Amino acid sequence: MRLGEQGKVVLRVFIEVDGTASRAEVGTSSGYERLDQTAVQTALRWRYVPGKRAGVPEAMWANVPIVFELRYAQ
Repeated sequence: MRLGEQGKVVLRVFIEVDGTASRAEVGTSSGYERLDQTAVQTALRWRYVPGKRAGVPEAMWANVPIVFELRYAQ
């Protein structure tokens, strides 16, 4: 917050059939390396609902947007 960094990162995340993320890479940068790396590390810890094809869970890539926005208390 002190540095005033904010922005939107769009990650490409590979989601396995069990809902874990095995890979994550920056698709669109926020413009700040610190925010981009925090987004990647966070996305790898999250659990997801896997995509399905013909009703069967399948591992696949998904775009995951993460927004870092400063909000000040009034």
